[in-house]
Amino acid sequence: MTQQLFISDLHLSAEGADRLQLFLNFLRFRATTAHTLYILGDLFDAWLGDDDKQSIAVEVRQALRQLNESGTELKVMHGNRDFLIGQDFCKASGAQLITDPCLIDLYGTPTLLMHGDLLCTDDREYQAFRKQIRSADFASHFLSLTLDQRIAVAQEYRAKSGEANAQKSDDIMDVNQQAVEYTLQQHQAQRLIHGHTHRPADHHFTLDNHTVTRHVLGEWHGDHAEILCATEDGVTRETITLRDLLISTEGVD
Repeated sequence: MTQQLFISDLHLSAEGADRLQLFLNFLRFRATTAHTLYILGDLFDAWLGDDDKQSIAVEVRQALRQLNESGTELKVMHGNRDFLIGQDFCKASGAQLITDPCLIDLYGTPTLLMHGDLLCTDDREYQAFRKQIRSADFASHFLSLTLDQRIAVAQEYRAKSGEANAQKSDDIMDVNQQAVEYTLQQHQAQRLIHGHTHRPADHHFTLDNHTVTRHVLGEWHGDHAEILCATEDGVTRETITLRDLLISTEGVD
């Protein structure tokens, strides 16, 4: 039976060695059983450009390439932290960059894939900032800086973002239900899979006389992570740990 796996919000960084190791072992073992792995944004805590030669960038690209060469298709979507991932990254990793939103046929169910930040319409300050930094002018200017300068800008952004989010209510930073319903109607989808909010849950509601489902992906941690697995039998959640991955693959070269 074929499997499609969905993950998001890994926020990989040089400071998170445990999280990186969990992801690398996930790619080496669990992900190889899937037909397709979808990474729906924020694979990295910050992506400084496809010319980044830091060790974590190189290691992740190589691991993704090995997964793809093993037979698993790899689809990557931009998140709010790694929206500068480009075609050079895809060429090096074997990944295909997909749009946000992206409509797929998931075992007969029209399913919309998103990172999720576009649905947080109540956070108007963030939406204005998102529009600004996603512009071609910003990307051109940022990528013209030296790597050290880009690192400094990214660190400053993370600090300001953390301060701003600390002052916002939880409701403002969550998705807007009307935005969810409008987006599903616009794309004629019956299922939505997204991340970003770090609030993993399965929401069922009625839309246009049909039951629709919104699956929210969870963020990754150093000692565990949750993945969404879709087969012909339905959609299930699966918790993985580094220890379980190693035990289940003892004897595998």
